[in-house]
Amino acid sequence: MITVAACQYHIDLLETWDAYAAHLTGLCEQAAAQGAQLLLLPEYAGLVLTGQLPAAERSDLQASIAGIQRLLPRWLELCQGLARRLNIHLQPGSVAVLDDDGQYRNRAWLFGPDGCLGRQDKLTMTRFEREQWNIVPGQGLRVFDTPLGKLGILICYDNEFPMLARRLAEGGADLILAPSCTDTEAGFYRVRIGAQARALENQIAVLQSPTVGLAPWSPALDENIGRAALYVPSDYGMPATGVMAESDTLCPAASQWLITTLDLEEVRRLREQGQVLTRRDWPQQFECQLIEA
Repeated sequence: MITVAACQYHIDLLETWDAYAAHLTGLCEQAAAQGAQLLLLPEYAGLVLTGQLPAAERSDLQASIAGIQRLLPRWLELCQGLARRLNIHLQPGSVAVLDDDGQYRNRAWLFGPDGCLGRQDKLTMTRFEREQWNIVPGQGLRVFDTPLGKLGILICYDNEFPMLARRLAEGGADLILAPSCTDTEAGFYRVRIGAQARALENQIAVLQSPTVGLAPWSPALDENIGRAALYVPSDYGMPATGVMAESDTLCPAASQWLITTLDLEEVRRLREQGQVLTRRDWPQQFECQLIEA
């Protein structure tokens, strides 16, 4: 049994490093004090760093992500320090990172009590990322083997594509972390429906953390809506809805945690003793041929 925490992360304007560091530290301490062992923040949570840029720079879409690159080493150091000090696993959301090839990628890191465990890039870009922001896809998927269980990360839109989660499941992942950032209710539900489907298909768990709130000072994070939730297969011993836990509002006025427990052994048991065996039966669909009318 593990205790997981998914943040409904309100996009606040924090204009100094000290204000930002105190904000993130306070949030993580709050969840850890309630017993959370694994903390998840949303996609582009790292872009709150743009609040520290001059107003003209942070209000420019391209200049804002260029401007925070110099802050990223300090941000990563802060995240790693929090994971060590609080004895937690922390996925602090994602951020746009300028790689050596001159391209930006949407990247998420995972930290544990012993330091950085690695990173996962977003693989499928939304139209906004591709057409307006010039962010490019990463390559490959990684399964993180931790004392809590085997974890994968699918960033927002990636949860809408079945084969990505399937690759992680085949690699041993029992829990997928799904940091998300959506600016409409429809966008949130697309990611939610995808996350629930991935839990059902693969008989695994999926934890989603969204951005929320209005941030007119940020061209990237100006509107945000979503619910934090933990999704599991709809089967024996699990909620009939497949929703193990869910926050009670789409848009709270401040950041808040959804904290709940998860028994990964019970999730694994369903793969052998479930009412249905979707994970086992997955390959059968590829044997089906289209019959012409």
